[in-house]
Amino acid sequence: MPKRDGKKTAPRAKKAKKGFYAEALSEAERIRLPEAREIEGLDEEIALLRVKLTSTLEEQPDNLPLMLRAVDLLVKAVAAKYRLSQKSQENLAQAIDGVLKEIGAALFSG
Repeated sequence: MPKRDGKKTAPRAKKAKKGFYAEALSEAERIRLPEAREIEGLDEEIALLRVKLTSTLEEQPDNLPLMLRAVDLLVKAVAAKYRLSQKSQENLAQAIDGVLKEIGAALFSG
């Protein structure tokens, strides 16, 4: 790599990118961090939230605060992905809330 005075310098060794939060991660999480940086979009996170919501419904059907929090996170992730307006977010949240109530009614009526 040429310098201004015409002399060449050795190329710098590329350091592993640690990131601001790296020290708060476990060793296993730090190993997985580069792979996580490669993922674009929110599809993986939305899918994970859906799986966790389903598990919560099955394992803790009475834990309404947890389910509502999961729905809130899911709505926000979907809204971010599609850049939904506030009204669309509210409509989506209401629709998901309705589905949860129907599922709860079906679980408790049997």
